[in-house]
Amino acid sequence: LDRFYVGVTHETPDQRLLKHNRHAYGMHRFTSSANDWEIFVVMEVDNYPHAVRLERKIKAMKSKTFIQNLKKYPELRQKIITQTSI
Repeated sequence: LDRFYVGVTHETPDQRLLKHNRHAYGMHRFTSSANDWEIFVVMEVDNYPHAVRLERKIKAMKSKTFIQNLKKYPELRQKIITQTSI
């Protein structure tokens, strides 16, 4: 699909990925359009509310390049984690 899925989870990223690839969340979801999703980058934070803020910030950027740069530049990952830690 040449697209990224951005999401938060209480599970491990591997467990969440497996569910998406098996369409455990239903066929009406964004992720149901493929069954070969791969983990691109994982960003860990201390709590779920912080993870949600981080997810919203990344989604608000609406940029594939921004997501690619999160993997490429660790300092960018740290910067956005700090910005969303409030």
